[in-house]
Amino acid sequence: MIDIRSDTVTRPSQEMRRAMYEAEVGDDVFKEDPTVNKLEEYAAELLGKEAALFVTSGVMGNQICLNVLTNPGDEVICERNAHIFNYESGSPAKLSGIQLLPVEGKNGVFTAEQVEPLIRPSSAYYMPRTKLIEVENTHNRASGAIWPIGKIIELKHLAKKYNLFYHLDGARIWNASVETGISVKEYASHFDTISCCLSKGLGAPVGSIIAGTKEFIQEAYRIRKSWGGGMRQAGILAAAGLYALQNNIDRLKEDHQKAKYLARRIADNPNLEINIDAVQTNIILFKPLTLSVEEGIKRCKDEGLLLSVGKIDLLRAVTHLDVSMDDVKRAADIIDKIFNGK
Repeated sequence: MIDIRSDTVTRPSQEMRRAMYEAEVGDDVFKEDPTVNKLEEYAAELLGKEAALFVTSGVMGNQICLNVLTNPGDEVICERNAHIFNYESGSPAKLSGIQLLPVEGKNGVFTAEQVEPLIRPSSAYYMPRTKLIEVENTHNRASGAIWPIGKIIELKHLAKKYNLFYHLDGARIWNASVETGISVKEYASHFDTISCCLSKGLGAPVGSIIAGTKEFIQEAYRIRKSWGGGMRQAGILAAAGLYALQNNIDRLKEDHQKAKYLARRIADNPNLEINIDAVQTNIILFKPLTLSVEEGIKRCKDEGLLLSVGKIDLLRAVTHLDVSMDDVKRAADIIDKIFNGK
């Protein structure tokens, strides 16, 4: 079975498993797990931040950042298709008492000109307080599109002008960096906080990193504990994340090449519709014109290919380290067969 539903389906390699097996461990709630400490120090240096914290998931990472940077009744500006707006179970309201104000972007990107009129007047006591601007790079629901660095910097200046915090959902920031040649440190330098995943294209089984100032991480550590995220001998998991950061970033370029090949094959099919310009990293969204999304998924599965739902009318395929180029070519053949009725 060729599984390209998501890059979250990756499994640890033998080398990563060995690193996990051999990990030196301690009690991380007491900050005594040496492998977790090493991962956090390495990640902070990689991202150019004062400190970092290992958390269980990307959702936890984003939500801790939002919680620490806001107060109940505050408002966060994000893109209409942002992960925090669509895929985090209403957690901003539920966990932190804040609301999200979505902006309609193009390929997941919105502009400072769009945002400035939405910033609430500080004198308007009857309105929520604008507190934070959030950016997602790469953008999941925009086929893994990359934010132009110029747009990121323009929004940074706007945030500073209005004394707002600036958060990066960098779940796949590694993909953006590998594709553009811009370092993750450069991307992160423009934001107050960043959340980034280890368990997607990097291949670790569990975990994300959040990073910011030492003061921010100290409070984030407290919130992580209060939400049940304090882990004990977590070095077994942290070892996988450390291995991923040290060995699996550069190879993401291979996933991008696979995705672009598959996107071209899909674009050649008259019964499928795709915005091929948006396929910049490892995510592909495409629309079936002759079958429903559900029927397309079922028929592909019957042929040995697993796809997922992208949006309500779109199919989703994500390339990753556990699918070879031969697998991707076979996937393209199956898609041709199913959607050409051959």
